[in-house]
Amino acid sequence: MNERLQKLIARAGIASRRRAEDLIVSGQVEVNGKVVTELGAKADPEHDVIRVAGRRLRFPERPVFLALNKPDACVSALTDPEGRPTLREFLHGVSGRVYPVGGLEYHSTGLVLLTSDGAFAERLFRALGRGLPQTYQVKVKNPLSREQMETIARRIGPIRISRSGPNPWYEARLAGESKERLRKLLLELGHPVEKLKRVAIGRIELGDLEPGRWRNLSETDLRGLDQDLKRPFRATRRPEARAVAGAPETVSYPAPARPGRRRPPRPLGPGRRKRPSAKPMGRRENRAGATGAGKHPPDKRRGRKFHRKGKSA
Repeated sequence: MNERLQKLIARAGIASRRRAEDLIVSGQVEVNGKVVTELGAKADPEHDVIRVAGRRLRFPERPVFLALNKPDACVSALTDPEGRPTLREFLHGVSGRVYPVGGLEYHSTGLVLLTSDGAFAERLFRALGRGLPQTYQVKVKNPLSREQMETIARRIGPIRISRSGPNPWYEARLAGESKERLRKLLLELGHPVEKLKRVAIGRIELGDLEPGRWRNLSETDLRGLDQDLKRPFRATRRPEARAVAGAPETVSYPAPARPGRRRPPRPLGPGRRKRPSAKPMGRRENRAGATGAGKHPPDKRRGRKFHRKGKSA
């Protein structure tokens, strides 16, 4: 891909773009052995040899962002201690090490994102935990009734039919742990999930990607995903909120407050005594129980105090 020379020089860490323009105009930049002095000149960093003041430019490796269609009976990891098939078997032609983010169950299929950028992977992982929307297609046993679909919509989220038949497919846009709640609810309604497929994560869609195949994410995909990661997501409703007596099912309940961390008491070792509890501030009491200032009257004690400071009465 051809890019402007000043942009390539800045990306290589040689100089800023403005300083790179001065280097080009002064005739210190060569492309494939030819001196280039035009500011609008472009070059391909993968095929052209670019030198600045006789020094060849070395570009850092770009991070890899992949979308893979996970097949059935596959672990969403690169290794498995039990020897089962992993995603590594489908990453032929990928240079460098990539990490899967947002894995699926062993028998679930669909979209899995992989990247070599650790910081981006951590952002995506946290966004999935905060409720980044994900679109799933589920195949259930026997069609759902209208009342059952309304129940699912109230408790978890909207659901619509995507493929009719004796065992139809439904599509739902879920967030957080709603996927497992959908499984349990469908089982309670008498329609167990036979197959589950993820077709989208945020704005990244699976499309017509064949099972076991992968593709590089485009710049448009990355920009859209970056905007999704910056958005604040609503926390999903807790399943126990539905059991509140008299509360409508469409009401969202706030998350419980996290209790403050209290410092555990220190154990009493040998030679240590338990300190008495502090008394409320007030007038002091003598041993006889009468209120007062203590052993000496206030006037005498005050006089002794001033006497010590050299200010006797």
